[in-house]
Amino acid sequence: MRAYIPSYQLVTPQSLDEVLSLLAREPRKWKPFAGGTDLMVLLEAGKLTHRSYLNILPLQELRQIEVDETHVTLGALSTYTEVQKNVVLVEEFPMLCQAASETGGLAIQNRGTLGGNIINASPAADSPPALLAYDAQLELSSTVGVRWIPYEGFHTGYKQMGIRDDELLTRIRLPRSKEPFIHYYRKVGTRKAQAISKVCFAGVLRQSGQQVEEIRIAVGSVAPIPLRCSKTEKVLRGQTINDKLVEVAVKEFSREISPIDDIRSTKNYRQRVAENLLADFLSLEPQ
Repeated sequence: MRAYIPSYQLVTPQSLDEVLSLLAREPRKWKPFAGGTDLMVLLEAGKLTHRSYLNILPLQELRQIEVDETHVTLGALSTYTEVQKNVVLVEEFPMLCQAASETGGLAIQNRGTLGGNIINASPAADSPPALLAYDAQLELSSTVGVRWIPYEGFHTGYKQMGIRDDELLTRIRLPRSKEPFIHYYRKVGTRKAQAISKVCFAGVLRQSGQQVEEIRIAVGSVAPIPLRCSKTEKVLRGQTINDKLVEVAVKEFSREISPIDDIRSTKNYRQRVAENLLADFLSLEPQ
């Protein structure tokens, strides 16, 4: 059953201040509408339950990608295509660029936004594991001010987030590093392209010889939220990588994730693939 279009309302504010004012005045009435690549699917299927939206896509101040000595800061409306074209992101944050390149087809990449991928809060989204592994921070804006929070912990449950009804996700900040890291990103789906992930794995690793000095691991599609695997990281940090350590880490990792059976895959498949991806990640040679 398709949606009845006249029952929906979409307005286009002229500025960010106007958006924030509307969210403050009627916080439960309005929801931001950016690229619409997820919302339009629900609309076509007659499953888009909310009725009033703010079209924020024209807000150019939310499309900038800024680079300074310590961070790369992306406007929440940066598209997957814009992410892939940024030279600094390609060089220093390759997992995010790979995630952007594996999200849908070209039309989706031209229209879909990084902020939308976060706020849609799908545990199967492609960019959140990379953002978690890169220690991203989020800027949440409202009429009462701006606050920066770690992306880790932002997703509190399935489709639940640490953002108030009067707030808008405005920017994403990534810390730069001059240290050499291994970057490992793998998306496993039914097809090579335009597939929703069965398992999505992102990891960064810095070693001294075989000893782990710094490590961050995040996964998608194996828990109700995009998951940062802090317990597995703790097992590995400061240790020398060998077969025994990998075995211990895989066991801890298996306890951290909680895959389910659904239309795309089985719990057992997801569990085994995720464990194999961790082992493969830990087998890479230091750079």
